[in-house]
Amino acid sequence: MSSTTSQWQRVMALGEQIQQRSMSDLFAGDDQRFARLHCELGPLLADFSRQRLDDKALQALFDLADAYDLRGWMAQLFAGEPVNTSENRAAMHWALRLPAHANCTVAGEDVTAAVHAQLERMSEIVDKLHAGQWRGASGEAISDVVNIGVGGSDLGPLMVTEALADWQPAAADRLRVHFASTMDGSQLSHLLRTLNPHSTLFVISSKSFTTVDTLSNAETARHWLQRSLGNRPEVLGCHFCGVSAAAEKMTEWGIAPANQLQIWDWVGGRYSLWSAIGLPIALLVGMRGFRDLLAGAHAIDEHFRQAPWGENIPVLMALIGIWNTNVLGINAQAILPYDGRLKQLPLYLEQLEMESNGKSVTREGLPVERATCPIVWGDVGPNAQHAFYQLLHQGTEAVTCDFIMPVKRYHEEVHSEAALELVAQHQLALANCLAQARLLALGDAALPDAEEQPAHKRYKGNQPSTTLLLDELSPYSLGMLVAAYEHKVFVQSVIWGINPFDQWGVEMGKRIAVSTLAKIRGEDTRLDDTDVATASLLERIRR
Repeated sequence: MSSTTSQWQRVMALGEQIQQRSMSDLFAGDDQRFARLHCELGPLLADFSRQRLDDKALQALFDLADAYDLRGWMAQLFAGEPVNTSENRAAMHWALRLPAHANCTVAGEDVTAAVHAQLERMSEIVDKLHAGQWRGASGEAISDVVNIGVGGSDLGPLMVTEALADWQPAAADRLRVHFASTMDGSQLSHLLRTLNPHSTLFVISSKSFTTVDTLSNAETARHWLQRSLGNRPEVLGCHFCGVSAAAEKMTEWGIAPANQLQIWDWVGGRYSLWSAIGLPIALLVGMRGFRDLLAGAHAIDEHFRQAPWGENIPVLMALIGIWNTNVLGINAQAILPYDGRLKQLPLYLEQLEMESNGKSVTREGLPVERATCPIVWGDVGPNAQHAFYQLLHQGTEAVTCDFIMPVKRYHEEVHSEAALELVAQHQLALANCLAQARLLALGDAALPDAEEQPAHKRYKGNQPSTTLLLDELSPYSLGMLVAAYEHKVFVQSVIWGINPFDQWGVEMGKRIAVSTLAKIRGEDTRLDDTDVATASLLERIRR
C-alpha cells in the first residue's frame, strides 16, 4: 500500500468521526477554537474556525500534503521547472511580482530584468496617457481606453479595476477605462455608440494573438475608427496598443512595435493580471498602485514558500477545500464578498479555480480517483442574501462558503461629505456577514428559541465557511487575496494529481465552432456530417 493510499484512509476515517459531530459540538466548551484556527499576515486574516474539522483532521491533512511531496512540487514551481506538463512549460506568474532586486534566472534568462523592463514600458504608457500626451490621429488627447480581451485578459483586469476604483490618483481622473470581451459584439456595440473615435485608444490583449473572440472585436474597432478617421497608417499607430507573447502577430495585424507590450509563454492567461495584461489596472490606479498590488501578491508568495502548514494561509485554504470536497462530499463553493467593489471577484475565481482544476485526468493521463474542483459561484453577499441564501440555510445541498470583507471603509476623501451615513451602511454589511456565517455554521444553536419554532423556521447549520478579513480593500491587500487563491489552486492540484495550468477542455468546442460557422454562413451546405439536433437548429437559423 502506498503512503498516499494509507494517508487517505486515515483522513477518510477521521471524516467519518466528524460526520457524527455538529459544528455547534465543535464550538461547545472550546473558547480557543478561533485562536487555533485562524492565521494573520499583514492586512489579511483568515478564519477557519467555522470549518467542520478538528485538530486531528487538520494534522492528517498536513500529513497528506507531505505524502504527496507538496514541498517538492512547490520547489519545482518556484524554480521555473515545467510543472505545466502537457505543454512542457513553467508556470511563473509568481515571477511577475518579484521586486527589482530579486535574482531570478531560469534557463539562462534573467527573468527579473525582463519583467521589470516591461513594467518600465507600462509606466511610460501610463504616464503619457495620464498627462494627456497620447494623442489620436487628429491630435485630440486620448480620453477613453477600451480593453479588448477575453478570459484571463478580461476577468482579472476588470475585477481589479472595479475593486480599486477608490484608489484612482488625481492624474488618472481624465481617463475612462472600459472592457469588451463578448464575441457577439454586444459590449463593443454599446461602447461605440458613446465613444469619440478621435480620443479612443484600444488595448488588444491576447497571449497568442489568435483568440477569435478578441480579434473579431479588434476588427470591429478598427473599421469603426477607419470610417471616421480614414484608412491611414497613423490611425492604427495612434489608436491601438497590443499585449501578447506573439510580437510578430501584433505587428502583422498593424500594431506598431512601439505600442506593444510583452508577456511570456510561462504566464497562463488566468494568472496574467500581474503582467502587462494589467495595463488597464495601472491606468486606473497608477503605477504606484499597480506596484503595491504586485507587492501584496509577492508577500503571499514568500509566506506560501516559508510558513509551516499550520500557519500557511493558501495551504490551509487548499487542504480544507480537499477535506470538504473529498471527505465531506461538498461539491459546491460560494464566494461571498460583502463589499460591492468586489462584485467581479466570484466570476474571476470561477475561472481561476474551475478552469485550473476542473480536470478528470491525471498528469499521467489516467482517470482521477477522487472528485476534483467543486462548482464555484457567488455574488456580493447582501445581494446573494436575497437570491440563493435560502438554499444555503434550508436547502438539501451542502455548500461551503468564503465570506470576504474589509473592516475599514469610506474613510477616503472622496466620501467625506456622506461619510457618516456610508460608514453606517458598511457596518450593516459587516453585521450581516458575521451573522450569516454564524447561522450557517451553528443553525438552531445560534438562536435562543429554536425549539419553539415550526419546522419551516428551523436552521440545520453545519454549512462550513471561511472568513477572509481585510483591514481595508487596497491594492496591497487585494494582491494578497488573489495570490492566496492562486496558490490554493496549485496545492489542490498536487493532491489531486492534475495539471492546473492547461485548459484543453475548451479547445475542441472552439474547433467545432469553425466548421459550424461555415454552415451558418452558407459556405458549407452539408448537414449530414453533424447530429440531428444541430442539423435541425442550423436549418431553423438558415430560414
